[in-house]
Amino acid sequence: MTKDLSMLPLLNEKTYGLSKSKNVFVFKVPMSTNKPTVARAVQAQFNVEVIAVNTAVVKGKAKRTMSLTGRRSLNSEGHRPDFKKVYVTLKNGQSLPFFESIEEEEEKREANQEKFNQAARKQAEKESKAESKIKAKTETTTKRRFLRKNPEGK
Repeated sequence: MTKDLSMLPLLNEKTYGLSKSKNVFVFKVPMSTNKPTVARAVQAQFNVEVIAVNTAVVKGKAKRTMSLTGRRSLNSEGHRPDFKKVYVTLKNGQSLPFFESIEEEEEKREANQEKFNQAARKQAEKESKAESKIKAKTETTTKRRFLRKNPEGK
């Protein structure tokens, strides 16, 4: 029964920060589940050691719909369903594989940025060498012109 519990991981910036800083992972579970059930389910599904489980019931957001049919307009008020959030704290050194793709993307981005920086440095070096060559060339041409006009060098 513990592996049959439907737990949807909540993946957003706040939960990513919690997973990195405090080793806490957040799930959306059915309203009827309790803390021991969630702890057993996480341990069975992911083979990790659970230290603590905290729950929070999130009230559904109020929504209003309006339908226009002919000359009548109907306002109906409703709300989204309530749901339960579960904060699962794991033992230090253990992790769940939800944010691995994000970490891989960050590593790729850093590697690409480093390659870009190296290419920019090379390009800057080439440009500085080219500028120094042009500068040296213009200095020699000005010396030649000066010597043509003043053969004595005065």
